[in-house]
Amino acid sequence: MKRIPALIVSGFLGSGKTTLLLRLVQSARERGLKPAVLMNELGRLDVDGHLLSGDAHALPLAKLLDGCICCDKKSEIAASIDTLLGTEPDVLFIELTGVANPEEIADALTEPRMLRHVALRRIVTVLDAEHVLEYNSIFASDRSLVHTLRRQIEVADTLLVNKIDLVEQPQLTKIEKAIRTRNPQAPITYTVRSETDLDALFAVLTPPSTGVRRLGIAKPGFQAQQSARRSAGAAHSSTGHRTSGDEAAPARSFSRLGTLSLPLTEPVSKAAIEAFVKTCTSGLLRAKGYIPLPGERSLLLMQFAGKRFTWEPATYAGEPYLVLIGLELDETAIAEKWRLAQVR
Repeated sequence: MKRIPALIVSGFLGSGKTTLLLRLVQSARERGLKPAVLMNELGRLDVDGHLLSGDAHALPLAKLLDGCICCDKKSEIAASIDTLLGTEPDVLFIELTGVANPEEIADALTEPRMLRHVALRRIVTVLDAEHVLEYNSIFASDRSLVHTLRRQIEVADTLLVNKIDLVEQPQLTKIEKAIRTRNPQAPITYTVRSETDLDALFAVLTPPSTGVRRLGIAKPGFQAQQSARRSAGAAHSSTGHRTSGDEAAPARSFSRLGTLSLPLTEPVSKAAIEAFVKTCTSGLLRAKGYIPLPGERSLLLMQFAGKRFTWEPATYAGEPYLVLIGLELDETAIAEKWRLAQVR
């Protein structure tokens, strides 16, 4: 069954996410791909959605308004994506509201209705160069929001430091240092109006048969981009320069924030499931699944988060499975651990 590749656009309010989304949609079409978009806005009025809904090419678009997609709108994600999948897109773009945590969306994409149809490929976080360093102090009283803004950086596969025409080099030095304390490896691209070379992103969103040129993902340092920024004020390519090293890093075919689904063919005890999950803690953020327990007629929903397990009755009647969600999961090692656990 074909799984539609998905790209999440994350970032705080006003960072330039919608501008990037418009560029992604245009670029997808130029590559002969059919895009679909799921947008979320906090207010009841659809402001950004109008930029896309007036598209002459009838872009498949679903909009979730008046709430954050990762909390009170989470239950509507599956239905919205189902509708979009009915249009048979080649790629799905999900733009989050500025206060959404990408982890929550990755979690939603592992629901039974989504797991077999959508594959998360990239999380791109857009940062406002003019204000990003002030967020910790501005929102110091709201620990939850500060945590969300940090996670937007930490789980990103690609980071766009946008609006660099509004700041000077010392500011960019501080931004890069702050980013690297939370995300040491994601490529950082410095942009004006979210304009960047999108080849590296589309290389992991499209199969080789589409003929899209596959590129390495470079890590441009802002020093090499400063003179061009001041003279042209134009976009800065993600494939031009690196912060260190001489060769481009190979493009990954999946997001750093990945999911791994494991089959369950026989009933298994709570103790066995919990013991197995505890062996996968390196990079693991969450685990959940619909589990058949010995002596139980219906499946139970198991969830693991914050080092705690919860079990509850479920009405789900499909095939049982266990799914792990985490950063840089070693799929081969985990699958082998699972195989050995099953043998026992």
